[in-house]
Amino acid sequence: QVQLFESGGGLVQAGDSLSLSCTASGRTFGSYAMGWFRQAPGKEREFVASIAWGGVTKYYSDSLKDRVSISRDNAKNTVYLQMNSLKPGDTAVYYCAARTTTAPSTLSTLYNYWGQGTQVTVSS
Repeated sequence: QVQLFESGGGLVQAGDSLSLSCTASGRTFGSYAMGWFRQAPGKEREFVASIAWGGVTKYYSDSLKDRVSISRDNAKNTVYLQMNSLKPGDTAVYYCAARTTTAPSTLSTLYNYWGQGTQVTVSS
């Protein structure tokens, strides 16, 4: 139906920046809200950011809001996550998710489609 493909992860040094991309293919991008989540080894999946279909409403994790920015380009069926001032604690697999509604959410259980994730490793 809908497939999500993350890209942009990699090995970076503390203080560096990364921009992750998530492109949707398949049936349609529709009017889906989008979100970014991350999961470190031994940890639960954590909310990072989400964005409404129209791109106006955005939510950020309180702990990350000063360092991350979410955006989307519906014409390209792509959502982006800009991450700055990366820390070793940011090391995780970052997942893109789509929700079949225009309203974003901070809860992973409310998202319908997930990508396979892209690894971000931040060295000290």
